[in-house]
Order: sequence, then C-alpha cells, then structure tokens
Amino acid sequence: MFESLQEKLEETLKRFRGQNKLTEDNVAEALSDVRTALLDADVAFTVTKSFIETVKEKSLGIEVKGNLLPGQLMIKLIHDELVELMGSKKADLVLAPQPPTIVMVAGLQGSGKTTFCAKLAYQLKKKGKQPLLVACDIYRPAAIDQLRTLGQSMSLPVFSKEDAKPQEIAKDAMEYARKYGRDVVIVDTAGRLTIDEEMMAEVADLKAILKPHEILFVCDAMTGQDAVTTASAFNEKLDVTGVVLTKLDGDTRGGAALSIRHVLGKPIKYVGVGEKIDALEAFHPERIASRILGMGDVISLVERAQEQIDEKEAERLEEKIRKNQFTFEDFLGQMKMIKKMGSLRDLLGMIPGMDKQLRNVQIDDKAMGRVEAIILSMTTEERRNPRILNGSRRRRIALGSGTSTQDVNRLIKQFEDMQKMMRTMTKGGKPMFGNQPLRQPLRRN
Repeated sequence: MFESLQEKLEETLKRFRGQNKLTEDNVAEALSDVRTALLDADVAFTVTKSFIETVKEKSLGIEVKGNLLPGQLMIKLIHDELVELMGSKKADLVLAPQPPTIVMVAGLQGSGKTTFCAKLAYQLKKKGKQPLLVACDIYRPAAIDQLRTLGQSMSLPVFSKEDAKPQEIAKDAMEYARKYGRDVVIVDTAGRLTIDEEMMAEVADLKAILKPHEILFVCDAMTGQDAVTTASAFNEKLDVTGVVLTKLDGDTRGGAALSIRHVLGKPIKYVGVGEKIDALEAFHPERIASRILGMGDVISLVERAQEQIDEKEAERLEEKIRKNQFTFEDFLGQMKMIKKMGSLRDLLGMIPGMDKQLRNVQIDDKAMGRVEAIILSMTTEERRNPRILNGSRRRRIALGSGTSTQDVNRLIKQFEDMQKMMRTMTKGGKPMFGNQPLRQPLRRN
C-alpha cells in the first residue's frame, strides 16, 4: 500500500540530512520533490497544489528548537497535513435512532460494491446488529447469486425478488425488515462499467424510496483520479454521506485516498484490505498518513491481534511456555490465528521501519501453508512430543505433506531453537508477555 509514494517521500526528506534549520531554499527544493511524488501517485493537481502551499506556509514560520532536526520537523508537517487532507479523524457509520438504519451502497460495476455490502453486514453482525442484505442489482445475475452465497456463509438473510424492478424490491425489503426485526438494511444497487443517465436515475429513485441514513459510494483505490471523477458524478446526483475505498491492499499509488476527501468534502469511512469477508477496516486518516511516511501502524496491528486472541487461551499458552510445554499443536494454533489477521507482508508493514526493510524482499505467504501441512501430517503424539520424530517418521511426514525431508528437518530445528529461546526468556519464572495479558482494547487519547 502506497509503496511508491512512500519511497519517493523518503528520498525527498533525506535532503535535510546535515542541515540545521529550515530555509526558504531547502523547503522549496524538498516541496518540489513532494509535488512530483504526489502527482506521480495520481493525486489530483488541485489537491497537490493546495497541499504544497499549506505545508510551505507552515514550514517557513517555524523555528527549529531543542534536539529536533529540520528533517523531523518536515516529516511532522507533512504527516499532519496528510491527516488533514484525508479527514482528520475517523468517521463512524451513522445509525438511526429508530431502527432500521438504511445503508444504500452505490458505485460502478467491478468496484467491489457487492463484496463490501457483505463485509459491512459481517462487521455489524459481530457488533450485535441484525442486518438484512437487499439485492437491487437485477441486471447482473451474478451479483444476486454472489450476495446470496455471502449471506448464507454468515447465516444472514438476503432479500431478492425475481421479475421485479429495483424500486419494488426496495419497498418490499423495507416491509420485510420491519416485520422480522432487521435493524440495519444494506442495499446493493446496480452499477455500470461507466456512468450513464439510466443508472443515475435509478439510484436517485431508490434514494427517494429508501430515504437512507447513509449513502456510501464504493470505488476501487487502484483507479486513482478516475475514482475521484466518478465519485463527483455520484455525489452530484445522490449527495453521498461517505466513501469506501476497496483494494487498498493492492498496488495502489494512493491518489484516490489522498484526493477524494478533499474534492468531495465527504469522509472516507471504510477501506477494503483483502478478499476475505472480515477484510474491512474503518478508515483512520492518522494511521494511513503514518504508513505513507514509513512510520508503521502499530495500533491497527494490535487491534487485529485483539480480535483473534482469546484471553484465556493467551494465559494458557503463557503458562505452557513458562513450563516449557509449548508443542507443535500450540504452534499450529498460533499460525492459524496469524493467518486470520492478514498477509504477512501487510502485518509486518504495520511495524515501524519494516516497510523499508521489506521493500525488495519477497515474502511467501504460501510458506505458512507448507509449515501447516507438515504439522498436520504428524500424529497427535508426534505434535505433542517432537523428540520421537526419528528418520522414518520424518520421511513419512514429508511424503504426507508434499514436502521434502529437508523441509521437515528444517522446521523441527527451527521449532527446537524457538523452544530454547522461550526457555531463556522465561528463565526465573518471569512471564514473557509482561505481568498481565492485554485485557483492554487500546484506546487513543
């Protein structure tokens, strides 16, 4: 995410090395490079111009004090302005004081609308809501089938109706929601490959019928300025309340994320960070700005971990590690938890400084699958007591997992080394995770 922009900004800020103050000359030189980096990232020209002018104005009036270096001050100025550009703070989904809350989802075909509807329903269900998914995209049968399949996977109802117009489906869906106590109605509307008057008229009709509390425009973050142009057209017709950026985990240059809020004046509310049903996150401008500047995103990393870690399980594992009883079964459980949190590159990229270290490193997520296959090819006794893994057992495991004996030997050696490290870290009975496990969600001041 934003790797190209991040790399160019890092090179630009290196200009301040060895300098002891901000001057009009070095600021102008650096901001010229920042302008180029933003335009290369497909940030809208008007947005780039405004951004550069604001940073320049703020930088020239600041005196560098104490141990603060000019480069550090420039990073802070750019970080703060990036945060401001993307909306300053997280914008929550608006919930109706009197249910049902109606969320209308619009966007072009292929932007990820249908998948987003399901992801949002999944997230709301986890929070105790009773969502209803409504299939109003009658022109693409695959969209209805996709929504039904996703709904079934979450045990959530999907309202659809054959041989009916979207307006009729919307009216009947509202009656269904009130009758069966569904407190959030998420409506998937039709899209096209490009904007046309017929589509716009239809979504305008749906807005009039539904009177939605939220109108979310979904756009592909990889389309850059095109996403901003499309969003402007939808906003003119619908007056959208928020934006959803999909495919932010892909090779996005960042133009949409950095431009759309400034151009529309509407907040980015969610970002899609993967294909799985739980790969949806609230948009935090400050965290994204930190990642663009290579500062990592530890808060999001901790929050992902907290969603997967069970407190009692964490205490049990800590006790096993302390007593040197950590087995391959425990290791397998931890691997499955990590896989649920996302790709390894994405997770490591949240650690400050790691984006730069990993830039030219190929991280193979399939390697975890191979390790998992090796462990699953062991018997229960072998997983609990690796010391019995002799040559013949290792050959059988390699054959059963589709790997080589060398792969099995390497994993066992790495596991033994890890056990030694754990014994060292817990020597004297001190817990390796501190005095208490993390119990409360991390909160920002």
